[in-house]
Amino acid sequence: MDELDTKIINTLQLGFPVCASPYRQVAGQLGITEAKLLARLENLLANGTLTRFGPLFHAEQMGGALTLAAVSVPVAEFDKIAGIINAFPEVAHNYAREHTLNMWFVIATETPQQLTATLAAIARQTGLTVYNMPKKREYFVNLKLEA
Repeated sequence: MDELDTKIINTLQLGFPVCASPYRQVAGQLGITEAKLLARLENLLANGTLTRFGPLFHAEQMGGALTLAAVSVPVAEFDKIAGIINAFPEVAHNYAREHTLNMWFVIATETPQQLTATLAAIARQTGLTVYNMPKKREYFVNLKLEA
C-alpha cells in the first residue's frame, strides 16, 4: 500500500456520497480521476488488502436482527461445516479461530424470528451446538491509517 491507497481508505471510511457520481466526487476530493480511484479500489480488492467494499447496514434499525455465533468444529470436518454454514444467505461472513469455539460467523436477518430460525437450522444441519452471542452494546472503531 502506498500513500494514495492509504488516503483512499481513510477517505472512504468517513462516508460515501449518495449522488449520481459518487466515485467521481470522492476522486475529486482526493485530487485524482474517477478511473484511477476505481483502478486502485479494484487492485486493493484483488490483492487482498481489502476483502470487501460496500455498505454496512444496521439490521436492528431496519427491523431485523444481527448476531455473532460460534461452533466447535472437529478439525477434519472444518471445510464441510463451513460449507454448510456459508450456504445460508443470512451468514454475512465466517472465520476460523484458535479456540475451543473454532468457527465464528455473523448472521443478519430481516426479522428477529428469522434469526432464531436460522440458528436452529444451522444447529440441525451441522449437528453442532450453536452459541449465539448477540451484542449488548455497539462500539464504533474508526481505523485511521497513517500515511
